[in-house]
Amino acid sequence: MIAAKVVVHLLCLTPLALLGWRFWEVFSTGSNALGADPVATIEHFTGLWALRLVLICLAITPLRQLTGRAELIRFRRMLGLYAFAYATVHLSAYLGLDLRGYWTQIFTEILKRPYITVGFIAWLLLVPLAITSTSGWIGRLGRNWGRLHKAIYAIGVLAVLHFWWLVKSDIREPMLYAGILAVLLAWRAWVAINRRRTAAAATAARQVPPRPAAARASASSTAPKA
Repeated sequence: MIAAKVVVHLLCLTPLALLGWRFWEVFSTGSNALGADPVATIEHFTGLWALRLVLICLAITPLRQLTGRAELIRFRRMLGLYAFAYATVHLSAYLGLDLRGYWTQIFTEILKRPYITVGFIAWLLLVPLAITSTSGWIGRLGRNWGRLHKAIYAIGVLAVLHFWWLVKSDIREPMLYAGILAVLLAWRAWVAINRRRTAAAATAARQVPPRPAAARASASSTAPKA
């Protein structure tokens, strides 16, 4: 399990390392490693990986249910923290590189641009999830921890919507992520409906009163004999 966690850490850090390498190439050699608009490239790259990691988090439960591998749950917290990290870098790049220190403009941008509004709300929802991801908080919150972390569903929807509204022309990529999100949420809805039906059937079966012994004996005595 330790080796698997090391691999997951390395995989999650690889995109950030690649971005750092490209940034270093631009800084040291003046190359075009970040494209014609480096700021837009950094924002798009980090935001896209934040979205991907959110979707991977949402995919953990269906994968566990399909494969029966309960140990997959152990990676969900780690992946969620990396999603928050990439989202924070994404927001920081917007504040520091796009707004260039004029952070007070963020409130104007939030009110004026809907795609920034939904993106900022998604990041705000990630904050309490990241803070309460420790074992101590899980113990303190109890059942409320699970209720709080269901906000990941809204975060997924808002992140996809943020990406969709950000893209001006070619919406094929945001459509792909929207489709993945729809499948993941539909799976959860289907599982929840089946569980409710099973629970309702079990409750109904328990509520049916057993037939008295006298009635069973009378029924057997009046039954026709071969």
